[in-house]
This record gives sequence, C-alpha cells and structure tokens, in this order.
Amino acid sequence: MREVLPAGHGGLLVECADLTDVMNLHRALEASRPAGVVDIVPAARTVLVTLSDGAPRAEVVAAIHAVDTRSLTETADRAEVVVPVTYDGGDLEDVAELTGIPVDEVVRRHAAADYVVAFTGFAPGFAYIAGGDPALHVPRRATPRTRVPAGSVSLAGEFTGIYPRVGPGGWQLIGRTDVVLWDLQRESPALLTPGTPVRFEAVTS
Repeated sequence: MREVLPAGHGGLLVECADLTDVMNLHRALEASRPAGVVDIVPAARTVLVTLSDGAPRAEVVAAIHAVDTRSLTETADRAEVVVPVTYDGGDLEDVAELTGIPVDEVVRRHAAADYVVAFTGFAPGFAYIAGGDPALHVPRRATPRTRVPAGSVSLAGEFTGIYPRVGPGGWQLIGRTDVVLWDLQRESPALLTPGTPVRFEAVTS
C-alpha cells in the first residue's frame, strides 16, 4: 500500500514499495494524468506530484491509490536512446574484482542488457538508469573523485549513470561516451528523461 503525504503548499509525496513501483506509478500517471496535476517527479522510492491551485486533492489521492501497477505492461511508446561507450574507465578493473567477473565479461554483460531511465537528479542531464545484470551491482567508491570527466559512464548500486559535465563524483567509472546529455539548444534539454529506454553499445576508441 502506498502512503500519500502532503508536500508543501501544493504537492503530494507518494512513498512507494520499491523502484519498480515508482517507475510503474510514474508511467501510469503520465499516461492518464489526473485533473489538476501539474508535474510528476519520480525518485528512488517516491513520486512527487505537484498540483495546481484549487486542484481536487482528494480525487488525486484516490486516483493514486487506484493505480494497480501490477497490471501494467511495458510499452514501446518512447524512442530508445543508443549510447556508444568506449569501455576503458578507471574503475573497470575494480568492478571486475568486486564482482568476480573478468573485465571482458563485465563489458559484454553491461552492453548486452536492456535499460530504462528511472529518474533524474544530482546535476542537469544526469539520469539514474535502471536495469542490467544484477551481478554488476557494485558500491560507490570509498573515496569520491574531485573531478570526473564529462561523458563518464559509471556504476553505483543498481544504477548506471553518465556524468553530463565535469564535476565531483563517487561512482565506479567503466567507460566514456561522446553523447551530449544536456543541451539548452534542444527543445528538451535533457536527452535522458524518466521512462526513456536506453541501450549501451560497446565501441573501440
């Protein structure tokens, strides 16, 4: 059972059972947005629903509880984003050691899996990309880097991430890409948004 809590003047914070419930609830609300809902923002275990002034709060809460995410099926209504990756990251060998999987097999498994953007945050254009082989779930680095190059493809927990710009970070770096993740000249600046299917493609440098 989801818990719906008030969030500020015009919002509702939905606490979900797990990441799958978050993603399914977000997809269901986007597909059939209740009246008065202005924005829907997923996170790791919650969904923030922003309401317009005068929105029928009780009706929105009822609609949230009525969504049966167990009956949802995957849809192919969003274009897949292919991300070419040169797998030569500074932590690739550490990931192999942490998982007990040879480097070549780490690369093969990461590139072979299906992914979808669960939510975004941390920095403009940074997406928490869910999916992949559970054997590649690894912790963050014990000591974060003060400078991570833009385009770095990385792992942390159950997610893959791509750093959209130079900055600090503690994820395990496994490769790099030239894909532009954040561009204010685009109609939608963020290339990767919640619900976007993603596929990683291994390339040589």
